[in-house]
Amino acid sequence: VNGCVDVVLSGVKLLEALGLEPGDAKNHVVLNSRQDLKEAFAHFMGKGAAAERFFSDAESFHHIAQTASEYPGAQLYVGGNAALIGQKLATNPDLKILLCGPVGPKLHELLDDNVFVPPESMQERDEFHLILEYQAGEEWGGVKAPNANRFIFSHDLSNGALNMLEVFVSSLDEFQPDLVVLSGLHMMEGQSKEMRQRRLMEAVASISDIPTGVPIHLELASMTDQDFMSNIIHQQVFPLVNSIGLNEQELLFLTQSASGPHASLASWNGVPDVGVVSDILFWILKEHGKTEERASDLTRIHFHTLAYHILVTVDGHWGNQVAAVAAGARAAGTQACATKTIDTTKVFLKAPLEFVTSQIESPSKISLNPDEPVVHWHREGISFHFTPVLVCKDPVRTVGLGDAISAEGLLYSEVYPQ
Repeated sequence: VNGCVDVVLSGVKLLEALGLEPGDAKNHVVLNSRQDLKEAFAHFMGKGAAAERFFSDAESFHHIAQTASEYPGAQLYVGGNAALIGQKLATNPDLKILLCGPVGPKLHELLDDNVFVPPESMQERDEFHLILEYQAGEEWGGVKAPNANRFIFSHDLSNGALNMLEVFVSSLDEFQPDLVVLSGLHMMEGQSKEMRQRRLMEAVASISDIPTGVPIHLELASMTDQDFMSNIIHQQVFPLVNSIGLNEQELLFLTQSASGPHASLASWNGVPDVGVVSDILFWILKEHGKTEERASDLTRIHFHTLAYHILVTVDGHWGNQVAAVAAGARAAGTQACATKTIDTTKVFLKAPLEFVTSQIESPSKISLNPDEPVVHWHREGISFHFTPVLVCKDPVRTVGLGDAISAEGLLYSEVYPQ
């Protein structure tokens, strides 16, 4: 239920256009000023890590957004995980998509014809999200980016309050979906604790009203508040959804928030270790997924990082995993390079060619076979499907990659009626 207009441009060029000089690199959980913006951008650019932050000052933000959207070379796209997943699914001519994010005039114009927006979801003003990209090796002041990535920020109140969730759920009776995709919970971090807690309870009540038998996928995104993440996992949202999609930052944050395995790991060093990732994914489904004793619906996790993807499923609930995880990896390579099919001259392999399947249990050691790129292993009633990704050498566009990967993986996933 989140939608916006993404304004994509060079981070360094926007900061220069705003007259900001390079200085200290410092993480800020919320951006309260331009000073915070330039420090946080430098911090994450130096790490080459993706991040998303809320900008608290409305007036200052609107001025920055205007400068950004009018900057020569800035590109305006459909944004927001929900709208991006809807847009990706809508490229399939046989599908009709219902989208209930807050939709302003520019966003409405950018959406595919297969995306239906109920009138209650329309608003007069677009929500803008600014996506500041940087390239591998790009420098700003004393900071040098180890790889290409982006820093996202917004002052987005309607997505932050999940304003359209009730409209969405009430529209489902008429729409009769085969699949519900939810995202936007991370946008609530800009709210006060009390407001967020109340809204989360209302969200849970709404999600509980979604007709039984319709699978629900939750797409996670960058978050900073561990208590909030812990609430989402433990009490409220995880047991109501069948599937989640997330990347390596979100996976590590999740295990830190809920004291899971490898929670003492502060950050990833290079390509995330497959054994560590597998341990955390296994723990999520073992501790919070569906078992005979636990009334949870969660049976599927689609994990994506730059170098590889893993699709993890509780046995007996999902089929076609090999095609699903491969389709997600193919979408990553084609979308980043903006090509119709994988162009082998434009991609490279970054995945480990040998790895262990766990850092906790006695693991199996796996060597990749190029003829059968999807590797499968098993652990206590849970199946793992791993595939390397053909990584784009010079990405044209990194934003929305995770959404495209999750959408494509869902399209190829077969859900067994329970």
